[in-house]
Amino acid sequence: MSSGYVGILSVELHFPEAGSLKDKRQHLRSAKAQLHNRFGASVAETAHHDVWQRSRLVIALTAGEANALERLMNSAERYLQGQEYELAVLERRIVAPGDE
Repeated sequence: MSSGYVGILSVELHFPEAGSLKDKRQHLRSAKAQLHNRFGASVAETAHHDVWQRSRLVIALTAGEANALERLMNSAERYLQGQEYELAVLERRIVAPGDE
C-alpha cells in the first residue's frame, strides 16, 4: 500500500508574443504562482533561461491516491492549455514512494 503519489509534468511553453526576457519572465511568474495557488504545485524552470520565447518547466504535484493525482494533473494541464502561450507536454509521470 502506497503512502502517496507524486505527479511530474515536464512542459515546454512558447511565448509567441513575448518581445523580451522581461515579457517572458512576467508570464512565467504568473504561471508559476497560479500553479502553486490553484494546485499546490512546486514549479521550476529547468531550461531556456536566456531565450525570450521559450521555457521548460517541471511541475510536481502530490496526492494521497492515484486517481486524485490524475485529476489534479489533468486540471493543471488544462489550466496551462487555456493560457495565451502555447503548451507542449513533454513528459507526464506518476511515481509512488519506493518505486524504482
